[in-house]
Amino acid sequence: MAGGHDGDGTLPTSPRLRRVLTWVMIPLVAATLGAAGLLWPERPDPPEGTGGTFYDGTVTEVRDQLCPPEQQAAGFRRCGEVTVEVEQGPDRGREVTAPVPDGPGAPSLRAGDRVVLVVVTDPADPTAQQYNVTDHQRGVPLFLLGLLFAVVIVAFGLRRGLASLAGLAACFTLLLTFVLPGIISGHPPLLVAVVGAALVMFVIMYLVHGVSVRTSVAVLGTLGALVVTGALGYLATVATHLTGVVGDDELSLFTTIPDLDLRGVLLAGIIIGSLGVLDDVSISQAATVGELARANPRLSRWQLYRAGTRVGRAHVASVVNTLVLAYAGASLPLLLLIVLNTTGRDAGAVLIAQPIAQEIVRSVVATIGLVAAVPFTTALAAFVCRPGGAAAPTGTSAPAGAPGGVPAPARHRRVDPGEALAPEHRRPAAW
Repeated sequence: MAGGHDGDGTLPTSPRLRRVLTWVMIPLVAATLGAAGLLWPERPDPPEGTGGTFYDGTVTEVRDQLCPPEQQAAGFRRCGEVTVEVEQGPDRGREVTAPVPDGPGAPSLRAGDRVVLVVVTDPADPTAQQYNVTDHQRGVPLFLLGLLFAVVIVAFGLRRGLASLAGLAACFTLLLTFVLPGIISGHPPLLVAVVGAALVMFVIMYLVHGVSVRTSVAVLGTLGALVVTGALGYLATVATHLTGVVGDDELSLFTTIPDLDLRGVLLAGIIIGSLGVLDDVSISQAATVGELARANPRLSRWQLYRAGTRVGRAHVASVVNTLVLAYAGASLPLLLLIVLNTTGRDAGAVLIAQPIAQEIVRSVVATIGLVAAVPFTTALAAFVCRPGGAAAPTGTSAPAGAPGGVPAPARHRRVDPGEALAPEHRRPAAW
């Protein structure tokens, strides 16, 4: 692991500690790969009764009509037929008819729209088939949006931006090939999530930030925070008697996979959801300690820890809001329903209901894990730094009044961590 001094936040450490850190990381990586090999699932078979085959098509005509009274009484709002030219399958090139989509979230159609068709076969008569329009095709606009995203990231981040895109692709690949199929195949969701998060962390952090002492320290700090998050999440869900079932999505999962541990799925979601923020905090803390150690070689490990922790407090204060607001945004429809149902009810009774209690547990557990990453990473980064900091770079000009170099500080003199900064960036006395 490189320990260079190129000004990128790499921790100035001794060769002995660098070797020790390397021999700590090798077993962790090997254990993660071994656990992933044992848990790696086969490609899951599609569940029975999924309801048909999907094909692409283009709408050629829409014929709306007034719904008959009996259908209006049954809740139908839109009636009529849609003519669609099928683009795939045995009926490719043919025009078929389908009912106008109706119901919550049904697509609004007009001629020229590219749509997704589902063909449902009558079990009693395999020759009887019915086409239905299920959704719009979104491949082209999503591809263009993703291309814009990639161009912006690479244009701004250059090589680092390209590495971050590669890490993002690796992250989604692991989620789609290991974590999600592993949970579906019946492995404990929490165990799969922890192993998957460790895999994602190793790949993303070393790919994006490089193989260095700083990255290894951040990885260890993130692992420690993930352990805290998983343990606290398990205790919190047990203590609050959460089942993980709060809506139609969970009920559909339970119906399709009756043996699925939905509480474990909740814990897995907390682990995966907090990983990205933990990565950010841990890398920032390790880089901060590295810069402080190089900027002021006289700082002791304790002073490095205190200075780094002060930076971490400010970082966590903003990231906590980001994390909680992200969870709130993802659960906005649920929160709207809760607000609607609070009329005439005790607010406390609403807060302890399972849907809102689950979001509270999710936010609190993830936030505590995030806070734990700061002391873990900062303490480890300060420990691996050389005692007394890094040696002063050769050729550094001596400060005024100290010709010949920077004198060693007196043992009894307390060094202000603010001296680690250049004079124009030091905090004023009023701070």
